[in-house]
Amino acid sequence: MGTRKYQIGVTTRTVKKIRPNGRRYWWPVIGLSLSIGALVWVFFLVDLDRLLVTLKRADLPYLLLLPLTTAVEQLFRAWKWRQLLLPLRRIATLRLFGAIMAGYLANILVPLGISPLVRSWLVARLDALKMSTVLATAAVDRLIDGVVFAGLVALVVVFAVFPDPDGNLRLGLALGGIGSVLLLPLLLLALIRYRHQIKKGTDRQNGLLQKLLGRLPVRTRERTKAVFRAFAEGIVWPQELWRRLGILAASIIIKLIAATNFLWAGLAFGVLLRPLDYLFLVVFLGFLIILTRFARIPGGFIVGGIFALGLLGVGKEEALAMVTIVSLASMLTIAVVGAISLWRNGISLGELQTRS
Repeated sequence: MGTRKYQIGVTTRTVKKIRPNGRRYWWPVIGLSLSIGALVWVFFLVDLDRLLVTLKRADLPYLLLLPLTTAVEQLFRAWKWRQLLLPLRRIATLRLFGAIMAGYLANILVPLGISPLVRSWLVARLDALKMSTVLATAAVDRLIDGVVFAGLVALVVVFAVFPDPDGNLRLGLALGGIGSVLLLPLLLLALIRYRHQIKKGTDRQNGLLQKLLGRLPVRTRERTKAVFRAFAEGIVWPQELWRRLGILAASIIIKLIAATNFLWAGLAFGVLLRPLDYLFLVVFLGFLIILTRFARIPGGFIVGGIFALGLLGVGKEEALAMVTIVSLASMLTIAVVGAISLWRNGISLGELQTRS
């Protein structure tokens, strides 16, 4: 690590020249290499002639249902988010729908799982709210989805039938579900407790958070506290019972609609599975998407989808066609609707990528 000297006025300031840490770039390279290797392995297993025949006999009406399914799923998500935002501001469902799709578009441009940040920034920008406050409602939204997802995991582990000779897959799903059941409600309770502490002013007590903040410079400490207070303002829950029940019902409906993506894709290529098989796909791929996002391994959805469909007896060619069509239909819908939403709000793709 070297140094450089800069002459500023009458003072000379020595600044350390920081060398970039090369290790931070190795993990994405390793993840990309694993992804490419897995995709090459998949294509070597596939009979290309049979794949072309499978694609040619696709039933177009079922394929056209896929973009519609994606849009309807996110409309329910927008309505659910609206119920969480109502104690703060009344915002139209369609506006939230556009913000959600713009957030997913940012995920495509910068694949780091930043869609909650981007959609919160967009809503805060358009409706004169604090971004931390809006982000808190998005966090509560995600935690509720996680609780519902844990319930689906339990349903699949107990009732779904799929080949698992060693029992490792079922055990892995069960452990993931148990971890979600234990962790997610605790996180929700922690958010609620933090909200009460902020309202009562007891957040000034000497807790771990306060000790950590006390080590920051004064200006940074005050700004950080302001962000935390704004975040606490967004930890809200509607007063009306029907809205609370509607939020939970919407989370369940969203998961069921997501399962129909593989129903339509399968029917397009002559594949029909049992009802619980579609929930198994949602659960298995849900866990896989989380793992590959943390590991920064692109293409995990396609490889995992082919593996999961193979367990259910679907041929490799049909599985590859189904997973690819589902992925392309989702990205196309997000790109079109997200771009239209940004255009209507006067935001360019360049600005979105910069903010991301």
